[in-house]
Amino acid sequence: MKIKESTTKSVHTGNFLAASGMARKAAEFRKDEPIYCQGDPANSVMYIQKGNVKFSVVNGSGKEAVVAMFGPSDFFGEGCLAGQPLRMGTATAITPTTLLAIDKNELLRMLHTRHELSNYFVEYMLSHNNRVEEDLIDQLFNSSEKRLARTLLVLGRYGKVQHQPDSELPNVTQETLSEIIGTTRSRVNFFMNKFRKLGFIEYRHRRIKINKSLLTFVLDE
Repeated sequence: MKIKESTTKSVHTGNFLAASGMARKAAEFRKDEPIYCQGDPANSVMYIQKGNVKFSVVNGSGKEAVVAMFGPSDFFGEGCLAGQPLRMGTATAITPTTLLAIDKNELLRMLHTRHELSNYFVEYMLSHNNRVEEDLIDQLFNSSEKRLARTLLVLGRYGKVQHQPDSELPNVTQETLSEIIGTTRSRVNFFMNKFRKLGFIEYRHRRIKINKSLLTFVLDE
């Protein structure tokens, strides 16, 4: 599983969207508040200014699975640009979150006329597709312990230009972590204590700080 530091610098998409007037359409969501639900009309793309979002899907028997996590400077809900009429899953804020809901037609217009934004969006989508493939491989071949380690790195925005301050994690519960990696809360608690004892993570005033040694653990075969 490859997790590496990004060498691509942001084009400050948030500033560009603000200059275009999109920032005036910002919406705020509380922790655990749904942003949209599975089956809702898909007519906008979301851009996260701050906060963290989980994307989950429920099957016919009612079983829920968390299939993606998003953080600051991420887009999600872009399926509507490809003609997706309904949301394929539910997006929920897992921390207090501020985002822009960009009408799909307005975004398509900007992508056709604003080449800098278009280049960034294409680059982002390619990177996002790579992450989806890595997530699938992670679920198929890695242990729940390594899946947790990788999830912590993703939540900490490791390798991102807009990473969490001092590699601190957002305030995410162990229940949420267990949903993401597909295991029990007790197993998550066991692994977190193990990571702390090994020096991979630290607890500071009820917040978790990630140390770079956690990346070595994930990459170790």
